Amino acid sequence: MAEPSARTDPDGVDHGWVLQTTFVVTIVLGAPIVAVLSLGQSLPTWTARATFAIRVGAVVWFLTAVGVFVYERRYRA
Repeated sequence: MAEPSARTDPDGVDHGWVLQTTFVVTIVLGAPIVAVLSLGQSLPTWTARATFAIRVGAVVWFLTAVGVFVYERRYRA
């Protein structure tokens, strides 16, 4: 097996850990958040439900990703 020709360390952030943690935290925290927020909404069709879940889930995912990245950069790197 050939040796790697180069190694990179982009600002000391483990992007694999950030991606995996973002995925898990978004599912664990995002599903209940979407469910609770949907209680006050009128979602009569599957299209309305899916659109609502995507809109709220995107915000949850983005905030989680930024939070995990900042945590990794400040405390773990």
